[in-house]
This record gives sequence, C-alpha cells and structure tokens, in this order.
Amino acid sequence: MRRRAADYRRPVRRRFSCWIWSLVLLFLIAGFALFVVQHNHHNEDHVEQPVLEINPRNDQIIHKNQNITEEILSARSYARQLAEQMTLAKAYVIIAKEHNNLHLAWELSSKIRSCQFLLSKAAMREDPISLDEAEPIIKSLSSLIFKAQDAHYDIATTMMTMKTHIQALEERANSATVQSTVFGQLAAESLPKNLHCIDIKLTSDWLQNKSLQKLVHDTKNSPRLVDNNLYHLCIFSDNLLAVSVVVNSTVCNAEHPKQLVFHIVTNGVIYGAMQAWFLSNDFKGAAIEVQNIEDFTWLNASYSPVVKQLQDPEFKKYYFEGSQDNEPKFHNPKYLSLLNHLRFYVPDIYPQLEKIVFLDDDIVVQKDLTPLFSLDLHGNVNGAVETCLEAFHRYYKYLNFSNPLISTKFDPQACGWAFGMNVFDLIAWKKENVTGRYHFWQEQNVDKSLWKLGTLPAGLLAFYGLTEPLDRRWHVLGLGYDLNVDNRLIETAAVIHFNGNMKPWLKLSLGRYRPLWEQYVNQTHKYLQDCVTA
Repeated sequence: MRRRAADYRRPVRRRFSCWIWSLVLLFLIAGFALFVVQHNHHNEDHVEQPVLEINPRNDQIIHKNQNITEEILSARSYARQLAEQMTLAKAYVIIAKEHNNLHLAWELSSKIRSCQFLLSKAAMREDPISLDEAEPIIKSLSSLIFKAQDAHYDIATTMMTMKTHIQALEERANSATVQSTVFGQLAAESLPKNLHCIDIKLTSDWLQNKSLQKLVHDTKNSPRLVDNNLYHLCIFSDNLLAVSVVVNSTVCNAEHPKQLVFHIVTNGVIYGAMQAWFLSNDFKGAAIEVQNIEDFTWLNASYSPVVKQLQDPEFKKYYFEGSQDNEPKFHNPKYLSLLNHLRFYVPDIYPQLEKIVFLDDDIVVQKDLTPLFSLDLHGNVNGAVETCLEAFHRYYKYLNFSNPLISTKFDPQACGWAFGMNVFDLIAWKKENVTGRYHFWQEQNVDKSLWKLGTLPAGLLAFYGLTEPLDRRWHVLGLGYDLNVDNRLIETAAVIHFNGNMKPWLKLSLGRYRPLWEQYVNQTHKYLQDCVTA
C-alpha cells in the first residue's frame, strides 16, 4: 500500500507530559487552600469586629433623634455593643484577679473606663456615638475579651461571675428606682418657691386693700351665682396658679364667656390670695366666686365620716407612720386634705343649682364646654369619660374583691372612669342620695379593707350604675406621666388632664406638654414676673 505524501498526513497529537499535569493539580490545590483560609479569616474578623458589618448610613438613621437610653436599647447601635462588651469585660476583670492575672485585669479595667467615658460624653451631648468613636474601643475590647477566653477560664466560672454581677446590678437598679420614686413624689408634693412668693404678695394685698374685701362683700349675693340659665363650673384647690390656668383656658375657648360662672373653694391659708387674684384680673366678664372651706360649718364630724376620719390620729398614723406597702404615694398630703373630698358634697355647697361641671386644678380646657350642659345623661348623676380601654382601669384594680361586701355588689370587670372633668346632674344626685352612698362606703372602709387611699375608689362605689359614658374626646388623660399620648387625641380633646406627678407647674414636668399649660399663664402680671426672677 502506497503511503501518502508528507504534506497530506494528519498532524500527530502531542500529549502533555506528567510533570505538567502535576503542576496544574498543585496550583488547584493551593488555590482551594487559599480560599478556605481567607474565608475563615473573614469569619473571625466578623466575630471580633461586629461594628464593621453595620452600614454607617443605616446606622445614622437608627440613631437619629435618640437619647443614650434609646441607643442602648437599640439592638444595632454602637452604644448597645459597648454596653454589652463592658458588662462581659467586668466579669473577666473579676475572674482575671481571682487567677492572679493582674496585668489582664488592668488592661480590661482601662478599656472599661474608656468605654464609660465615651458613653458619658454621648449622654451629655445628646448625640449618638459615631463609628469613628466606637470602632477603636470595640476592637481593643474585643481583643482583650478573646485574650481572656484564650486563658482557658472555664465557662462555669464565667457564668457564676456574670450571674453575681447581674444580681448586684439589679439590686442597684431597684434601689435607684425606689429613690427616684421617693424623690419624684417629694417634688410633686412641694409647691415651687415662686408660687409661694405669688401667694404671699397677693395675701398682703388682700389684707391691706380694704376695697377688695368690700368688693367681695358686694358681689357675694350676686344673682348670677344661682342662675340656672348660666353655665356653672366648680374647682376645689389651694393652688392659685393652677386654678387661674383652668379658668383662663375655659374662658378663652368659650363662645360666650360672660355666661360662665366659676365656683372656687380653697382653704383659709390661700383664700385671701385667691380673692385678690381673681378680683384684680380680667376673665372676659365671667363671674367668679371664691369660698373658704373653713366657712362650711355644716361639714363636720357629725355629718361627714371622712371629716371624722381626717381628725383621727390613727388615720394620720396610717398614712405617715404605718409600714403598709411603704409606698411613697401614701405620704401625699392631698389624701389628708378635705378639699380632695369636696367633690362628694357638691349639692350641699350649691343647693340651688341643677347642673354643674366639676374641673380638677391640673387640667387645661381647649374647647367650649357649654355643650356639656345640654348632654342627655339618661337619668344618670355623673357624666364621665371611661378609662377601661386599658385593662388595668377596671374595678378589680381599685377595690378589694376578696371582701364579700365588694364582691357581692359589684362587677370586677366594670369599667372605671375619670375624675377631672365631670358633669353632675344635681337633681338626680339628690334623688339617688349619692352623698349618703359615699358616707356608707366611707364608714365601711374605716379599717382600709375595701381600698387604701384616694377618692376615685369611693367615687366608683358611690356612682356605680349612675355614670353616663361621655365621648373620649371630652377628656384626655395622662399628660402628667405618659410621654406617648397621641398628638391627635390631644389636638381634638376638649380637656387635657395632667394627672400624675409631673405637673406642668413643676420643673419635673414633661417638656412636650408644658407649653399647652403655659400659654394660659398670665406672664405679664407684675407679681408673676417678680417672683419668677427673684
């Protein structure tokens, strides 16, 4: 067979030699090993430096408008990471000292101080901690914590130390909470010195100016005070500025302020100042009557069980010397003030009136209240806004239902309601003998077995089955303790109530709501300006 010419032969396929294949395989193995090492290194960095994984742009959004407490509570904040690392580091400081590793304990303590300084600085300036500030401390603290872990301190020791540390922190927190409650209660009960100053100046005017006293005598028998065609409102208080705000806010938002009649009852100490203030200020033609509770001779121990109790030394001892619950609120003087109980004697104070609106001294009126007088109470005595949207405002939270006298007569799930803005039908009141019902329950509660303190529990009993629920917009509560009252509720409310310890005339008031009260303070009055700057 003849062979093809060389030019027409198929080219011979060359094969790679074995050493080339070996070299390729070696490169593949090295690449795989390098990939594994880099991946592990990335995971270690992620554990050691968690802060680097947070998107700074997102973190800025999280921190915006947050104080240091909110930051620490935020799961993704630098302050939270610092606080958690600091807690763990404190445990390792104790463990390191127990193992005589004083150098490590010193390093950890130094970083803890740096961490505390950064958190304190952030709290003082009220700005969030930035990435640049947090990163060096978190890195160095993480490194020391890993160093402590590498020292083979067993997990059981760490857990026991952490548990002891947490228990100590809880005890300190509980102690601080108790102290804060006590101090807050004291602040709430104390009248600021500028208000004392105003009272003293006005009392001096009252004593020196005989024309003021004559004016009171001339208007004492004004027919407007008993005219049932007018709109009557009552306030029982010894806080002059607070009462002034209630009156001023009411007349400012009334369509016809000249048809309003305010009935104010105070005590003998502040009576002169109250008279001088309301006689020397203009309230758009509204009639204002100021009475002294000490002139109510009919309100005595033979008629009123609560007067008898207030005069009893054992009753006072219960509040001020007893060991029951040791709650600071038991020491509030208002529970020993007869002014606080006058709301149950409205028909006795104003026997000729048919309907009246009761207002607390810590409220601000934002709408015209005269439509309240035309509401149909359907034969009920008390018109009030119910508060049982929250479960803790039902009867069982105020009264002792383990006592058969309560459990057999009342529904524990019955809805509570608020004192502070109430419409009283005084004709129905007399018909149902509500004051007599109040006296009965006060007599039954001499030993404090039915309720412990306050007028609301007594009111829930006396007005049981006689209360007409009002639209919630008439009366919005919580501005003296709740930072999160809905703005829409506040804007649409006829009355806003600063119930709670943080009253708007105190320094500890909630700044968010204070302007709502301050706008009705007569800032141009000479005495007010003098006493504020004194």
